[in-house]
Amino acid sequence: MNSARFSVGVDFGRTNLRIAAYTQESGLVETILLPTRVSEGRDAVVGDMCGAIQRLRDRYSPQFQLAGIGVGSPGPLELPAGRLRQPPNLPGWDGFELRGTLERTLGTRVLVENDANVAALAECVLGKGKKLGADSLCMLTLGTGVGAGIILRGQIWDGMSGMAGEAGHLNIWTDGVACGCGGHGCLEVYASAAAVRRMADEKIAGGNAPGLAALAKRNPHFSAREVAELAQAGDTDAKTIYELVGRSLGIGLASLVNMLNLPLYVLGGGVASAWELFSPALFEELRHRSYVYRLTIPEVSRAELGADAGLLGACLLPLCAAELGS
Repeated sequence: MNSARFSVGVDFGRTNLRIAAYTQESGLVETILLPTRVSEGRDAVVGDMCGAIQRLRDRYSPQFQLAGIGVGSPGPLELPAGRLRQPPNLPGWDGFELRGTLERTLGTRVLVENDANVAALAECVLGKGKKLGADSLCMLTLGTGVGAGIILRGQIWDGMSGMAGEAGHLNIWTDGVACGCGGHGCLEVYASAAAVRRMADEKIAGGNAPGLAALAKRNPHFSAREVAELAQAGDTDAKTIYELVGRSLGIGLASLVNMLNLPLYVLGGGVASAWELFSPALFEELRHRSYVYRLTIPEVSRAELGADAGLLGACLLPLCAAELGS
């Protein structure tokens, strides 16, 4: 057998499963895309996941040594057990032993991590961190919600039980909009794709946002991306939404910079593609609210790896663990 190693990574999303084989020399060598059959139950999802992992393991084991299997999963997660705890986008999965179930089925060690953490790991090892020579960073993922991952000296910071870095639930606006976590005014309800859609709906309901109303008439299921396109075309109401996204992110990042004093903060996920729309307000708030930022000027920028960050991070998990001897 060749002494070169490969890993298998799983990006466990609410809509899709992405499973890939990865080598350090070639990167992603094969990727399998499957729908996440949440409506058919946990056994169906795990069965699909394990079937794809086994196919890749069988295909590449004759050429390479398997370093391990990594999974990036929606949270909250209890770690290192790999147990899901009330995941909002996976009804019926509370208490599910994801790591244990996969290990029993596959007969090998599996590493499970929060999906935002593995995306942050990939950005540190392969993306912006590599480009800038930084081994520590904080990443915000602006998708349906707002996730966050913290990397310290090349390692994921999980905290006491795997729930560190829940920056999406930093309080931004006192007594603001209710959040699914039970709080009010969280970053997640002002800087996520769902937040952009909610704010657009609120403006339409107010009866004085003709551009947004026309968008909703054309496509009742319009997305945050379409609101961004409207803002880029000059629509005042759409631009106001993204200015509030930027202000909210600036306030949240000010707290993170003051607490963590890291060299690098990156923003990924779909909403981050509207960087030009919200970043001016973000930096205005950040400079105003964080003296640590003004004194040190850490790098704050868009992430580099795009939609592959989570999958790459899952593939890196067993390789990084092997290098650390864990």
